[in-house]
Amino acid sequence: MSSAQRRVVGFALSFAAGLGIVVLLVATVFTLGKLAAFFSGVLWPLALAAVLALIMRPVVEFVEQQFSLKRLTAVCAFYALFVCALGGLLVLLLPPLVDQLLHFVAYVPTLWEAVSSYFQAAFPDWIALVKRQLENPTVASIATSLGGEFEGLLSHALPSLRAAGAGALGVFGTVAQLALVPIYLFFFLLSRGTPTRHLPEHLGFMKTSLRQDVVFLVNEFIAIVVAFFRGQLLIALLMGVMLATGFSLVGLRFGLVIGLSLGLLNIVPYLGTIIGLCITVPLAFFQPEGGWQLVGLVLLVYVIVQNIEGWFLTPKIMGDRTGLHPVVVIVSIFFWGTAFGGVLGMLFAIPLTAFFVTLWRLIRHKYFAAITKSPELKNETSTGETLGD
Repeated sequence: MSSAQRRVVGFALSFAAGLGIVVLLVATVFTLGKLAAFFSGVLWPLALAAVLALIMRPVVEFVEQQFSLKRLTAVCAFYALFVCALGGLLVLLLPPLVDQLLHFVAYVPTLWEAVSSYFQAAFPDWIALVKRQLENPTVASIATSLGGEFEGLLSHALPSLRAAGAGALGVFGTVAQLALVPIYLFFFLLSRGTPTRHLPEHLGFMKTSLRQDVVFLVNEFIAIVVAFFRGQLLIALLMGVMLATGFSLVGLRFGLVIGLSLGLLNIVPYLGTIIGLCITVPLAFFQPEGGWQLVGLVLLVYVIVQNIEGWFLTPKIMGDRTGLHPVVVIVSIFFWGTAFGGVLGMLFAIPLTAFFVTLWRLIRHKYFAAITKSPELKNETSTGETLGD
């Protein structure tokens, strides 16, 4: 066999191996996504409690050390303080929030009627064209199919809401899942040390270097999850307060409940902004005292809040922990949201993507450096400070 033939055969084998790895990865992600969607009722409380435990552990340790308390006493004291603080916030904020929420739900039919009347008066030709086209059986069937796809997308993206609306049993199941979170959190907070302190003992079948890499990657993933959710929760709360304040000042109806809700939705990057524009712009235009001026003021609130978040909050609170481009962030949210059946995947999209970026950099640095001989790889690190040995 000639050298050219050997190169062709080597390229074909390498291509086939690479394609097989890609297929295996896709099949693995697909299988894990199906399992996560199927067991979402079990995974939701565990994931939420684990993330909250990682975020709250420093507070419990601070209380334990400063007051020389036992771990159990420190956790109980933390629970008592948290319940008192939460109760105080609910006493102050719950009445106006519930009042605005109920009025908003009652106002939705009026808003829809105002939107329909406006478009019928302003764009009669377009409305007539749409009505004529919908009388066409082919177009009607396509519209019906698209409507079914949209409903399926909503039920796929929000499985918990779908289950909650399934009747009394669904409501009971949702309440039971939420009730499990404080129980899981209590036992997670009782544990001491790092979550991976015993992991090397269970990986004795691996080589030392491989075991160190696995432990490093797990620690890095936990660090990314903690940094992301701790920072993103704080940013979301601050954005909610700023949006609620801004909407209320410019005169947007239901500004308090809408602003706080959109801020919390920003735990998933860009989600609150996208949904908020779809809600607040029509509301600002069609509310009784609204119009283009109020729409401009609402958009100005978005611009100010987004600039504060982009130029001050995120750099100061999050830093460059994930190191992901905004386009990568958006693609990862849709990818993991689809792979893991909705909100659960969207919440963990950024940590998962950052983890796989870290994994790729580690593999390239440790196992491909001898092949590439690229000096710049020697200076490249993961999302943490080092890549390990």
